[in-house]
Amino acid sequence: MSEFEPIARDTIYIGGAWVPSTGTGTLEVIDSTTEAVIGTIPEGTVEDVDRAVAAARAAFPAWSTTPVAERTALLDKVNEGLAARMDELADLITHEVGMPQVLSKLVQVGLPMMTFGSMAQVAEDFTWEQTVGNSLVVREPVGVVGAITPWNYPLHQIAAKVAPALTAGCTVVLKPSEVAPLNAFVLAEILDQVGVPAGVFNLVTGAGPVVGEAIAAHPGVDMVSFTGSTRAGRRVSEVASDSIKRVALELGGKSANVLLGDADFAKAVPDGVSKCFLNSGQTCSALTRMLVPREHLSEVEALAVAAAEAFTPGDPFDPASRIGPLVSSVQRDRVRSYIDQGIDEGAKLLTGGVEAPEGLSQGFFVQPTVFSGVTRNMTIAREEIFGPVLSIIPYDTEEEAIEIANDTEYGLAGGVWSGDADRADAVARRLRTGQVEVNGGSFNPLAPFGGYKQSGNGREYGAFGLEEFLEVKSLQR
Repeated sequence: MSEFEPIARDTIYIGGAWVPSTGTGTLEVIDSTTEAVIGTIPEGTVEDVDRAVAAARAAFPAWSTTPVAERTALLDKVNEGLAARMDELADLITHEVGMPQVLSKLVQVGLPMMTFGSMAQVAEDFTWEQTVGNSLVVREPVGVVGAITPWNYPLHQIAAKVAPALTAGCTVVLKPSEVAPLNAFVLAEILDQVGVPAGVFNLVTGAGPVVGEAIAAHPGVDMVSFTGSTRAGRRVSEVASDSIKRVALELGGKSANVLLGDADFAKAVPDGVSKCFLNSGQTCSALTRMLVPREHLSEVEALAVAAAEAFTPGDPFDPASRIGPLVSSVQRDRVRSYIDQGIDEGAKLLTGGVEAPEGLSQGFFVQPTVFSGVTRNMTIAREEIFGPVLSIIPYDTEEEAIEIANDTEYGLAGGVWSGDADRADAVARRLRTGQVEVNGGSFNPLAPFGGYKQSGNGREYGAFGLEEFLEVKSLQR
């Protein structure tokens, strides 16, 4: 375990300055591996949100009329600042979330760097104005954006909102997850150091029902962008509806990975297990349902067990560990309860279970778990578990596989494997979901990311993510 000196953050960032909260409460940040307190943050208040929104509104006129090239030049400097503090940030997020350190560098810090660093090119290629008949159609910033972000990819999800919002000319009030907030303070320091004008970016920490609701409800916030659970997303929509503000939601998923009969199972199954277990399964787009032809079920079961048992749980700072702990005791207990439900409802437990991994009684660890013989009506096939739990579901025909894949309230991601690329594409087009990996296609951080149905609305990343933060105006001439 890496040595770590606890961090006491006693100020929030409003109007270009580090200032005390108007409240006196603090929130503890817990190390997911040691269960020790690794930091404290201010428990922000409604009054803090009011101050941050006022600062953002005051900064908006000047920032929105700053040339786009000047805005993105600052974001390039943010990318450089993140690179300079990559090791520090990777260690910090590994302590907060539990992702193995080597992956934290690549994913938890690498993706935010890419997001900030890509905005100049995205903005240069973007169609800011176009002529339609006798009209000039222009795109303008939506205004003050309230960004509410989750704990599973904390800095990445912040970057996915803040970078395009600032590029668009919006100003931002950010509430990071109180479970993994320390990385947001580092980003705020970088934004301040590179010279982002006062009030353009504001950071208010605190609890969701207080700070998050105040942001979503605030009449001075023109748009709220939220990533988190579908339940919380419903609440954000409800609270935001009073002021008819724009709402972008990136919510839960229960994504199906459809293995067709002509798939290369030796490749498809290990890839599918890794896509389910990434970040200890704490990934909204995780491929948690593996749909397989019934005649190949035993072959897939053996491959899945071998792949799952290679995910060695342990200290995320140990290079030998392939999977770390969950983020909290609440999350660990929740995932274990789902494993219990799977057993109670008659699913076949192939590997894993509710007990702590051997030798890991401390920390929020859950055994990598695989069920087979899962039916579409079982709880583990329908609800988002958000842990390292894979459900293998057999099917008899391709039509049935597509039906099962779409038989969910979610529609965030999916996968299709086939030896015939055209067949794989045809099935992928029939999945009611925002992204589909075809034969293990890799994640594209510039492609639109978002969901159908109760997985949310709106898109993030690249030009589509920039579009979310823009209004459209027609000038008839």
